[in-house]
Amino acid sequence: MAPFLSEIVAAHRHLAARDDRDPDALVASAQAAALRAPRSPFAEALRAHEGLAVVAEVKRRSPSKGPLAADLDPADVAGAYASGGAACLSVLTDEEFFGGSRADLVAAKTAANLPVLRKDFTVSVADVCDTRLMGADAVLLIVAALGDGELVALHALAGSLGLDALVEVHDERELDRALDAGASLVGVNQRDLATFEVDPARAARLAARLPSEVVAVAESGIRGPDDARRLADAGYDAVLVGETVVTAPDRAAAVRALRGHRVAARAAHLHAAH
Repeated sequence: MAPFLSEIVAAHRHLAARDDRDPDALVASAQAAALRAPRSPFAEALRAHEGLAVVAEVKRRSPSKGPLAADLDPADVAGAYASGGAACLSVLTDEEFFGGSRADLVAAKTAANLPVLRKDFTVSVADVCDTRLMGADAVLLIVAALGDGELVALHALAGSLGLDALVEVHDERELDRALDAGASLVGVNQRDLATFEVDPARAARLAARLPSEVVAVAESGIRGPDDARRLADAGYDAVLVGETVVTAPDRAAAVRALRGHRVAARAAHLHAAH
C-alpha cells in the first residue's frame, strides 16, 4: 500500500476500532432504511446513459493538491453537475484528509436527485451501514485497502443493503481480486499510488481484462474531452471526475464536455480465464 493511502486507511481503521456501536444493530437499522427508502440504481444509471457517462465529484480538497474548492456549496455544485448532464454524483465524506462530510452528501443528493456514491475509505461493517443510513446509493471499496475476506464480506453486505459497490483497482492483481469478490462495478484508478503520476496506459490495459457485463469506470487524471474520448474508445462506460469539474469556471459546461462519447464494446470473456 502506498504511504499516503496507508496513512489514510490507518486513520480510518483507528476510528473503526473506537466505534462502540453494535454492528448487528447497525445492520438492522440499515436494512430498515433500505426498506423505507429504496436507493437509486447507481450502476444502472451509468450503463443506461447514452454514450460515456460522467460521475461528477463534490470535492473540497485532496492530500496531494490541497484546497480545490474549500468553500463550495454542495447543493450548488451538484445542481451545476446535474445541469451539465452528469449521470451520477460522487461526494467525499472524509473530513480529516478531504474536508468532506455527511452533510455534503445529503445536500448534494437533495439538490440534484441523482444516484450518489459515498467517496470514503470503507474499512468496516459500520462504514457500509453508515453509507446506507446517510442516503447514499453506492459505497466505495478500495481493493488496496482491504484483505480478501474483508472485500468479500463488505461487498456482500453492501448488496444486502441495496447498495452498489464501486470496487476500485490499480493493477491486474487487484482487478482479479475484485472480480473474485463478485464485483460488477469496477473503477480503474489511473493514478500510480506510489508516484501520484497518471498512467493512461493502465486504463487501456485493464479495460481489455474487464468482462463485458461489468460496468467499467475510469478514475483520476481526466482533464478534458480528449481524455474522455480515449477512455470511451477503450470501452469504459463512465469516467469519475473531481478536480477538473469542481475547479472549472463553468461546472455544467465542464461536465457537458466530457459526456456522450461513443463507448466501444469490450471483448466478452470469462473471468475464470485469467
